[in-house]
Amino acid sequence: MPSLENELKNALRSGKVVVGEKESVRALKQGRGKVVVLASNAKPELKSQVKSLSNITGIPIIEFPGTSLELGYALGKPYPIQVMVVIDVGESRIMELAETSEVK
Repeated sequence: MPSLENELKNALRSGKVVVGEKESVRALKQGRGKVVVLASNAKPELKSQVKSLSNITGIPIIEFPGTSLELGYALGKPYPIQVMVVIDVGESRIMELAETSEVK
């Protein structure tokens, strides 16, 4: 099974992703995206909104096991990222992880 951090990096490098609350929620409302990644410590209101939009659009959610700061670092960013949406998976195999993720 592919590593989540490696596949996030692959998606960032070879595909298209949006990061941050506003951009991610906008993408979800428009039905854009293949998968959502939520940090384990994302704000409860954000988690609720993202899960609701995910149910409506059918876009799966992967809960990142680390904090938002760790998600940011995993993506090579020096700041916390609570949520991101993968628009185009590129060469990553993140969809394999989405299919086996417990959070949907």
